[in-house]
Amino acid sequence: MRDVNGYRHVHRIAVVGSGPRGLAVLERIAARLQNSARHSGIDIHLIDSTEVGCGRIWRTDQDDLYRMNTVADEVTMFSGPSDEGPVRPGAGPSLAEWWRARDPRVGSNEYAPRRIYGRYLRFVLGAIKKTLPSGVSFEGIQDRVIDLVRESEVFHVRLESGRTIRADSVVLATGHGVPHLTGAELAFQEFAARRDGIQYVRSDSPAEMDLDAIPAGAPTGVIGLGLSAYDVIFSLTEGRQGKFLEVAENEYSYQPSGHEPLIVAGSRSGLPLPGRGRNQKAPDYSYRPVLFKAEEILGSSGGRPLDFRSQVVPSVLAEMHLVYFSTLVRGRAEASGAVGASGAAGASGAAGASAQSAFVDAVKERGARDAQAIGEIAEAFGVHAEPVDFFALARPFDGLSYASQEDFTGHVTAVLREDLRHAEAGNLLDPLKAALDVLRDTRSEIRKLVDFSGLTAQSHMKDFLGWFGPRSSLLSSGPPRKRVHQFLALLEAGIVRIAGPDTRFGVCESTGRFTVGSPAVAGSETKLDALVDARVPGTDLSSDSSRLMGNLRERGVLTEYVNSNGDDAFRTGGVATTGSPFHPVARDGSSPEGLHVLGIPTENTRWFTFVGSGRPGPWAEFFNDADAIAGHILSRAG
Repeated sequence: MRDVNGYRHVHRIAVVGSGPRGLAVLERIAARLQNSARHSGIDIHLIDSTEVGCGRIWRTDQDDLYRMNTVADEVTMFSGPSDEGPVRPGAGPSLAEWWRARDPRVGSNEYAPRRIYGRYLRFVLGAIKKTLPSGVSFEGIQDRVIDLVRESEVFHVRLESGRTIRADSVVLATGHGVPHLTGAELAFQEFAARRDGIQYVRSDSPAEMDLDAIPAGAPTGVIGLGLSAYDVIFSLTEGRQGKFLEVAENEYSYQPSGHEPLIVAGSRSGLPLPGRGRNQKAPDYSYRPVLFKAEEILGSSGGRPLDFRSQVVPSVLAEMHLVYFSTLVRGRAEASGAVGASGAAGASGAAGASAQSAFVDAVKERGARDAQAIGEIAEAFGVHAEPVDFFALARPFDGLSYASQEDFTGHVTAVLREDLRHAEAGNLLDPLKAALDVLRDTRSEIRKLVDFSGLTAQSHMKDFLGWFGPRSSLLSSGPPRKRVHQFLALLEAGIVRIAGPDTRFGVCESTGRFTVGSPAVAGSETKLDALVDARVPGTDLSSDSSRLMGNLRERGVLTEYVNSNGDDAFRTGGVATTGSPFHPVARDGSSPEGLHVLGIPTENTRWFTFVGSGRPGPWAEFFNDADAIAGHILSRAG
């Protein structure tokens, strides 16, 4: 290999995808290099098909109405906090700190537009480039990788432009794929292609969807009621010059522009994603589970594979009830302390914290492991409340029927308003929202149990992905509260309608139009001129439409991860990899050390890989994964 500045040889690195995962690997490479006495040079190529430094999802030219669903204070792409030195890999501002330095009007716990996060990511890249030591070169390349071929231990990264890059180490951090349509989605697309005047918009990042072609007033179906559905709905309303008028605190009316379609949305649950609780946690907050500990479950069960429903869910529910009842205990003690201390906030707060700690200690001492036992201990602290069926909250309309669309809309509105009441009270002080946050705060424990076939194949497919996953996401991953308040204004204005639970989308051959309706809501069936699939595309290697993934799949360089624990194997759709540092497992069983696959392409091999940022404070899997790959690459570089 060629010499650079007197170094013995050059190790060439190609990072494919410059969204948060790829950028995190680069940040950790740069951080490790700062204090390293190296004997070799390094060439780094960062390749992205859309925008180098932030990728497709966070590109900086998208509309401000597309926002993150994590408060900016809890987001960082630097693997350590700012210190007295210059901004550099391993020491830099969080998203909130960077944002406030550029806009002093930004308060605490605000949700940044995605394009702002994209600008922050590019700032991080700039800091990386400025601090790379001599002997390390960097090139950002806006191009599409179409193939990756290994010859004599060297990878040839082939670009759409015709250029080929030689690399010794390659990181595939390609993010969300766009799958080939199959099943009902393919049928919808083909139906629209055969009919004049109707449209089908396939699932994708909402900023990438062709929504402008949907005419004003056109009855338009929206498949899904999750985060992407919020984006689609607000793009078709506020994004078309409609205005939200704040008529009172947390109360909005909607002023139509006349350019909106008539939107009919629906999902299996029939419930729009509820809002996140008002954040009351410090940016570096780290929750330590008391009752739900992966090591204890593995120890008592004899190891993996586990049955998720019977061996994991009881501990999750116990932890949620511990937080629920302890928050009730705290609230009661604070109320009593406030009265006794003539309203002194400090005294009441101390009393609440002390009572909460004493309650948790009592639960641990008595070995309470279920909701009923935890509730009985709470009675000794003056709290009399029933356990909560938390997962039923994700399906509030199951088993119910409605005589009219108006009846169902009234129930949806009541459910969302009641949830917002809890959300406004906060994610530490409101018992319900604090308990639901356990689903977020214990993800690392769940990963220890489920990743890499930790469950039986059937339990993985049915209990975890089919039952727990959708409910957990609905209850813990909601949009900012303001968006839910505004969604209610759209319902009240009649611009948006929810079809009902167990929504059915279909086609009508005789009229040549799409249809939507709910079997639980009388008179809900509606003919549609447009249908938008607002669900996030799932990870499925077998149907990924990118040329790169298709080529690697066909040659067996990438294979699909299969959970074979049990009589019926489960094909997960995720790329099969080794454990950290995540080399792909090829068809012949080999795992080339120079190749790594990280993030969303490995979803279901591992869980919740679509986390798009680190968090200030102790490292979680986001930075741990990136650092493991960075360390491995540099160890090979010599």
